[in-house]
Amino acid sequence: MIIGQVESYDSEKQTGTIKSQDDCFEFDANSWKSSVPPDQGDEVTFELNEGAAINIRLAIESLKPIEAVKRKSIAALLALFLGFAGVHRFYLGYYKLGLAQIAVTALTQGYGVLWGFIEAVLLFAGHINKDAKNRPLK
Repeated sequence: MIIGQVESYDSEKQTGTIKSQDDCFEFDANSWKSSVPPDQGDEVTFELNEGAAINIRLAIESLKPIEAVKRKSIAALLALFLGFAGVHRFYLGYYKLGLAQIAVTALTQGYGVLWGFIEAVLLFAGHINKDAKNRPLK
């Protein structure tokens, strides 16, 4: 599989050119396998057949989808019961926010509990739905 970029595409003739490193390869619409039409600047993956590009797909379509690792329910329960200490933020990988929650709770003589409660509601409602590595929550 070769990676390249669509240099040009003529929608009337349904032909175009893909550039990969210093080489250019011609292609036609029959070789395009993605659901959206080609556009100049698209990053693509393709194969070669007698100097022409075939089996062309947008590069993003060949990436593996991101899988969820952390559970939303666990994070929400941690926020509800241990939110004053930012435990749910540590669980999700937001270490600085977790430390900030501990500091706010200590400096406000316990009012940081509200922060954890609010985030528990946000987690249950789905408004906080990704971990620190931008993966969706289960």
